[in-house]
Amino acid sequence: MTMAQGADQRDGIVEALREARDGLDAAELGRRLGLHPNTVRWHLGVLAGQGAVSSAPKRRGGRGRPTIVYRLTPDGAARDRDEYRLLAEMLTATVAGTPDASERAYATGAAWGRELADGSEPALETVVDLLDDQGFAATTDGETIEMRRCPFWTLAAATPHVVCTLHRGLIDGALEATGGELAVDELHAFVEPTLCVARLRQTARSTAAQTKSSAR
Repeated sequence: MTMAQGADQRDGIVEALREARDGLDAAELGRRLGLHPNTVRWHLGVLAGQGAVSSAPKRRGGRGRPTIVYRLTPDGAARDRDEYRLLAEMLTATVAGTPDASERAYATGAAWGRELADGSEPALETVVDLLDDQGFAATTDGETIEMRRCPFWTLAAATPHVVCTLHRGLIDGALEATGGELAVDELHAFVEPTLCVARLRQTARSTAAQTKSSAR
């Protein structure tokens, strides 16, 4: 196995763990990736040494040794998005030091959201797919968006009033551009170490339309 092959296999393990909310053991990871469990365990050891994964025992029903389940750490969830980290840190620090940091961050996020979603089909799922393409590992459940990977986790943890507000604006801008009648009501950051939740609400435009329809 070459170094490049090993790196690719570790990337595959990270992606598989991103999709597994409750974690996976080495045997299941091996089955999903077509690798021998011992090979998976070796890679998991490397990832653990890098601080990208954590492990914990999960007891099975009945007797026997517990299964070791692996999950991504916050640093692991942000893995492979470090190319522009220094630039991002400097720009975020610049914005964070201004009195209107949150307002500027929201406006910037909304503008980018409108740009990214321009011409897209009018559906909440379209916005979720857009977020997923940007690295948020996003899913939707009713009027809730769950994001299980923050591409800028370290920055968000240090300056949530900038980065999390930027992301809220991004979602609102994308929802607006798709012609939807939803907006972010609340954005709950770090509900779990790798989970943020956006709860949506009907916009005033939607409420007014429903009231007008009922009056008829």
